[in-house]
Amino acid sequence: MASQHKVFCVKLQRELPGLDEPPFDTELGRRVYENVSAEAWRMWGDHCKMVLNEFRLNPANPRDQEVIVQHLEQFLFGEHAAAPPGYVPPAR
Repeated sequence: MASQHKVFCVKLQRELPGLDEPPFDTELGRRVYENVSAEAWRMWGDHCKMVLNEFRLNPANPRDQEVIVQHLEQFLFGEHAAAPPGYVPPAR
């Protein structure tokens, strides 16, 4: 069954279906659940892979987790999400 949870997405600036549940059991997870659409969350997933690869981050490392959270907040809630310096998108 599709999510009945609707949000005004801060990333995409329109009302869209939200996530079925908060992605983390934290204040940030609740903020994402209440303000980010499922579509924008999928976009973050793609962006996160790029960040992990470009910065060679290990999601199990607490210091790297802090960097990932900073990128997540900037991507979803910041003015503009910037790619890492020198990033070249893969050829399609």
